[in-house]
Amino acid sequence: MSGVSVKICGLSHPEHVSAAVAAGAGYVGFVFFPKSPRNVSIETARALALEVPVGVAKVALVVNADDAFLDRLVAEVPLDFLQLHGQESPERVAEVKARYGLPVMKAVGVAGPEDLAKLDTYMRVADQILVDAKPPKDANLPGGNGVAFDWTLIAGRRWPVPWMLAGGLSRDNVAEAVGITGARQVDLSSAVETAPGQKDSGLIHAFLDTVKAI
Repeated sequence: MSGVSVKICGLSHPEHVSAAVAAGAGYVGFVFFPKSPRNVSIETARALALEVPVGVAKVALVVNADDAFLDRLVAEVPLDFLQLHGQESPERVAEVKARYGLPVMKAVGVAGPEDLAKLDTYMRVADQILVDAKPPKDANLPGGNGVAFDWTLIAGRRWPVPWMLAGGLSRDNVAEAVGITGARQVDLSSAVETAPGQKDSGLIHAFLDTVKAI
């Protein structure tokens, strides 16, 4: 590959997990957020995660989840990362890391220069940062909305922990996004769907092929 690692998020069916793995994804993501069309149950996620080979990171996306839910999730699903995609404070990020002993990826929404300070704040406590587009004001979902932010806002920036670029990425713009930001990891969901929550194996392979050519 080009050295750019890909996370396919919002997977819910075995054939799409298999497609992501076969195409060369470095991460597969499972969404635990009832409002999302990509939401899966703990039982479904466990079955999917057990089929993921060693070397591909299994990520659980949660939104303002409490300890009761996380306790069950971590006990039942073999995971490599917890992705906090809500309004979790830096203190909550540190608390989750300490309680579960898993690396934590914190999503931070960016729309303008005023949002960049939050990246530095969360870098101090998270193992990875997901630099995502801020959801539109009328959005029901904190991510997966298929919108991008101004990538020049983070052009040339370097941070002390690994980070991942998300928000509106597609086959048509991923090379430009990587070129502007220097991202070595990218995350996407809606761009490999035929409808919200409906992944397509062909689109997954096509996106990964595009990234390999960067």
